[in-house]
Amino acid sequence: MRPRPAARFRSGPWRRLRSLRVRLIAVFAAVALITAVSASGIAYWLNRDAVLKRAQDTALNDFRVSVTRNVSALPQDAGCPELAALASQVAGSGLNYDVLVVDEARPDCLASSDPARFTLAKVPQTLQYTVGRPSEGNGGTPAGYHLYWQRVNLEAPYLIGGTKVVDTPLTAYMFKSLDTERADLNTLGWSLAIATLLALIGSALLAQAASATVLRPVKRLGDAARRLGEGKLDTRLEVEGGDELADLARTFNRTAESLSDQVAELSAREAQSRRFVADMSHELRTPLTAMTAVTDILEDEADALDPMIEPAVRLVVSETRRLSDLVENLMEVTRFDAGTAKLVADEVDIADLVMSCIDGRAWYDAVDVDAPRGLRAMVDPRRLDVVLANLIGNALKHGGSPVRVKVRKEDGQIVVRVSDSGPGIPQDVLPHVFDRFYKADKGRARSEGSGLGLSIAMANAQIHGGTITAANGESGAVFTLSLPLNPPAQDDQEDDL
Repeated sequence: MRPRPAARFRSGPWRRLRSLRVRLIAVFAAVALITAVSASGIAYWLNRDAVLKRAQDTALNDFRVSVTRNVSALPQDAGCPELAALASQVAGSGLNYDVLVVDEARPDCLASSDPARFTLAKVPQTLQYTVGRPSEGNGGTPAGYHLYWQRVNLEAPYLIGGTKVVDTPLTAYMFKSLDTERADLNTLGWSLAIATLLALIGSALLAQAASATVLRPVKRLGDAARRLGEGKLDTRLEVEGGDELADLARTFNRTAESLSDQVAELSAREAQSRRFVADMSHELRTPLTAMTAVTDILEDEADALDPMIEPAVRLVVSETRRLSDLVENLMEVTRFDAGTAKLVADEVDIADLVMSCIDGRAWYDAVDVDAPRGLRAMVDPRRLDVVLANLIGNALKHGGSPVRVKVRKEDGQIVVRVSDSGPGIPQDVLPHVFDRFYKADKGRARSEGSGLGLSIAMANAQIHGGTITAANGESGAVFTLSLPLNPPAQDDQEDDL
């Protein structure tokens, strides 16, 4: 079956990205980033307001004082040169700002400390309107004019302040560059950004350390569970501390101990059951040997017996042979369960082995064979004969002739297909055809077969490193035996059954 796309999506790098360690680091980093950005943003805006307020308050106060002090020395009918001198004097207070003086009586007379850069056109219209409008709280008196300011961007950020000069037709404007404050704020911003980055890196390292502390016991638990799943039932975890992870380790140890006890008990019961079947089969062999000899004599003399006794004699002969076959099958099953079944491999021609199996059981007329010679493999002839006899005999008994046996070499394996001409295998029976003592017809509990033939055939195929599959073909059931050209290596074991 092909893996689903979702399964492929969960594997590889995507799986690593969704690991608990990565998620912990991501959460720590996200929290640290949000916290650092929030704190840095608040700190930046608080410092920005403080820096700008301090700069503008200092400049505006100095501008007010300087204008008041220098206007008092101005002649009554001051001309444009005097106004230019006033602008230069006010701008020379030492706080590095420029001044523009406007005479409302002579609009063409504009005095600027830097005429090339600062003119009335640089002053926002809203600020000009506000400066020229008296405050309503003072009833429109000249004293009702105040100092107003506005921050604008010219070639650089500037603070522009303006006020009407009391008892004169003059209006004075101040142009204070905030470039120094902007540089200081940029430096502050970069410092806060670097601090945020360092906080992010520190949180990632902290998350790495925290995840290692949490995930190391989890990894040990996963490794222990993996070893336990591999059958190492003595796996235990070292319990350290008294936290939740320690409780989890204790729970795992108790579970492993309980599982080990249950497996040991089940293994002992299974070994006892195998021993019982083996001993029972051994004990039945001796009387069955004698019974078989007697039944052979009775069968030879059956035709001379009383017609009333002959059916009973033939029944005894049939059931004795059936019991003998059942005992042999049980002993064979016990060998496989105990792991003592041995494979005596030899290189043989599969076609010869198939023909020998059919000829030895007088099935030649009922079986069509398509087996080219020259297909050789290392197999155990006796065990493969058992497999072929079970598959062909089962096809003849339940499917009906003609039975077709086809042998081919496919993908480096020997493939033997046995198909019949019967009704096929019901779909609900297919998953169970190789189960022990399974019979499709539950109402025929005393059928000729024991229900062990196909199970033994599968075991013999598996000991060769192969397998058998069952399916329905176009005209009946199809059993497919697949065998490697060379069987797997086996440890030397003594067959004591």
